[in-house]
Amino acid sequence: MSAADQEQAQEQAQEQAQEQAQEQAQEQAQEQAQEQAVDGPSPLRAGGLAPRQARRMRVAAASVLMVAVAAVLVARLASRSSVLVVGVYGLALILCGGVIELSRRGRTRLGTWLLVAGLAAAVAADAFLIP
Repeated sequence: MSAADQEQAQEQAQEQAQEQAQEQAQEQAQEQAQEQAVDGPSPLRAGGLAPRQARRMRVAAASVLMVAVAAVLVARLASRSSVLVVGVYGLALILCGGVIELSRRGRTRLGTWLLVAGLAAAVAADAFLIP
């Protein structure tokens, strides 16, 4: 083999080595992307809170609302004693407790929707059903 042929062979070997290195780098990048997709989203979600922070915030909100509902129940019972008042606000208190338990178990979105819907129903019942 002449010197020119040897140089061409070396250049081809270098090109093949570079192509293989690029392919390996692409494969590694794809594997890392798949691992990240399998592992799930990052700790910070779109709302900016980590799941643990969201749970704590929902538990705190439900606890504050539970105290507020209890205060309204006492105020309503002072003005008029009715089984309907106790029923509506008692169910609202039970709902707040259920939301705390759901949030503690990681079902924060479901708990939030139940809390909003339940308290809206309690306010509507107070306005329209209770004399």
